[in-house]
This record gives sequence, structure tokens and C-alpha cells, in this order.
Amino acid sequence: MSLSRRQVAAAAVASVPLAFAATGTAQAGGRRSRTLYIAGDSTAAQKYSDAAPETGWGMALPFFLRKELVVANHAVNGRSSKSFVDEGRLDAVLGAIRPGDLLLIQFAHNDEKDEDPTRHTEPWTTYQDYLRMYVDGARARGAGPVLATPVERRRFDAAGNAVPSHGAYPAAMRALARREGVTLLDVQALSLALWQRLGAEGTKAYFNWTATEQDNTHFNPPGAIAVARIVARELLRGRVLAHRNVRRLDEEIPESWISWPAPATA
Repeated sequence: MSLSRRQVAAAAVASVPLAFAATGTAQAGGRRSRTLYIAGDSTAAQKYSDAAPETGWGMALPFFLRKELVVANHAVNGRSSKSFVDEGRLDAVLGAIRPGDLLLIQFAHNDEKDEDPTRHTEPWTTYQDYLRMYVDGARARGAGPVLATPVERRRFDAAGNAVPSHGAYPAAMRALARREGVTLLDVQALSLALWQRLGAEGTKAYFNWTATEQDNTHFNPPGAIAVARIVARELLRGRVLAHRNVRRLDEEIPESWISWPAPATA
């Protein structure tokens, strides 16, 4: 049985646990806390106990933000800028977002999959077209869009140099951000530089390398914390957030702070 976009959007909202989808709570004086929504893929997504130790950087971002800034992580494994829209997930976010909130948009990993027409976009055409839907949708509701270039994979050449893996997608996002006047978090460039400093062996401690899996795309707790720190610093640098909104940018974050809730049951 096929589902309408409205039904899919409702399911998308229901699939986000209450603790991660809160849209702000009342505070003294009647002020509502702001919410930072994340629209993205598996590198940012909430993970559950059946996937541990895999960790999305969105799970660690709250450690660097003050409690009055709530993180609503709508990132989902396997989604591209296109499939996130086609499944009604952007509609679900835009149905909840409020004036003054933020929408952080990070896609490309799955847009790159040209063998899959349900997810593939072209960097300089359809990728930018879909990203503009997020930007325009947030702005129409009085919220602030923020574009984040895709975090880099763990990829090194024979000489030990960290090499980019996202083709023209980061450049296309940078160009769109300039043209539309949207704040850009250059997570791709900064994560690539971090992997270069850590080296081919050192980066294994940041990715989901286990006794049974060598995953060069997804993170473990140290990796998710490191990328979340990059995101928080970029939000501050880009003046999306003020110093009063962030915390612990230069502090060690214990891995034990990461937790994986049980998977939701149907």
C-alpha cells in the first residue's frame, strides 16, 4: 500500500524520540527555548543500541550547546537531500519549526550514489535545487537556515595524505550558500584537515572500526564528539550562535556521555 506525503510526514515526526524532537520548553518570563533542527544522513543521525558503538555527530552536539538551545535531530540513515524531501521528512521539520529556530542542513553522502535514482542528485543542478527547498522553507517560517558541507570519510592515499571523497558537492554547497546569503559551516574542509593531522592509523580511533567491521564513513563516540565540536565552533565562528549559547568547546568530553537508547518498537 502506498502512503501519501502527509502520512509519511506524520510517521517521520513519530519516528523521532521525544527526547530528541522537543521543540522547546517554556522558561521564566514566558520565553521559549530555541530549537536547532538537523536535517541530514547517517553521519549525523541518532543511533540506537543495536548499532552501538556507531554514533552520529548529532548525538554529541548538545554537549557543546547551552541547555536553552534544544537539538531536534531529524537526520536519518541513508537519506539524500532528495529522498529526505520525497519521504515527507522536510515537511515534518517545517511543520514543527518556529520563528527564531535554526535548520542545519548536511547532505551529500547519498546524493553521490548515481546508481540509485531515488537518492541521486547532480551537484550543480538538482543538489542545489533541493538544498534551496530547505533554505526557502526555513526562511518562510522565520527560522535560520545553516548549510554544512558533508563531513569527510576516512580515506588516505598511498603517501598517507587524507583525500577528499565528495567530488563537487562541497563546492556546489559553498556556491549556493554565497548566492543565497546563507551561513556555511565548512565541515568537509575542517574534518579533512583533522583526519590529516591524526593520520591513517590515528583516525581508526574515530571511526566505527570494531573487531568485525572496518567502517570508514560512520563514527564511534570519539569521532562523533570531534565532529560535533567542529560544528559547534563553526556555529560560533559564523555568528549563528553567540558565546552565551555554547560551552565546553575546549574541554574533554567523556565517551561515557554517549548513550544509545533501545530501538523504537512498532
